[in-house]
Amino acid sequence: MVCPRCIMAVKDLFKKLDYTLVDIKLGETIIKADQINYELIRDELKLLGFELLEDKKLQLIDKIKTLIIDYIHYSGDQIFKTNFSDYLVEKMGKDYNYLTSLFSSIENITIEKFLIKQKIEKVKELIVYDELNINEIALKLNYSSSAHLSSQFKNETGLTPSQFKKIQNKSRKSLSDL
Repeated sequence: MVCPRCIMAVKDLFKKLDYTLVDIKLGETIIKADQINYELIRDELKLLGFELLEDKKLQLIDKIKTLIIDYIHYSGDQIFKTNFSDYLVEKMGKDYNYLTSLFSSIENITIEKFLIKQKIEKVKELIVYDELNINEIALKLNYSSSAHLSSQFKNETGLTPSQFKKIQNKSRKSLSDL
């Protein structure tokens, strides 16, 4: 689950299946039940485009992705002063070297690269909304400068932010497709 609408969809699914939700948040659902039909849940989640993660390593990867997405896309106007690796270690309770090694081995991309991809998608979103200039976007997303943001944006998209702003078909990706 990578957005609040995903949470609503999963919440509705568990209600339909008559399971009592204890807690639900991005990437994690806790239910209370005497017996759980994992096969039914797996099939129903698949119909919604989700998957049930039972492997502990895959659960860790999913939690890392969820934390990154939440950190970049759903943190409001909070400017992060903490180094992301420290934030991740605090939230996961595991060594960063272990997390990054595991993530890279399964996802074939580093945590840092995944984080950059998420930030660039957020930059695209903010450019499309046209409420902030590039300096304000750089500040909001904790870039050291607008030049650094522009350089990273060009490396990821092949366009400068101003070129992206001018094009008609603003190609943004779904968070789950990154």
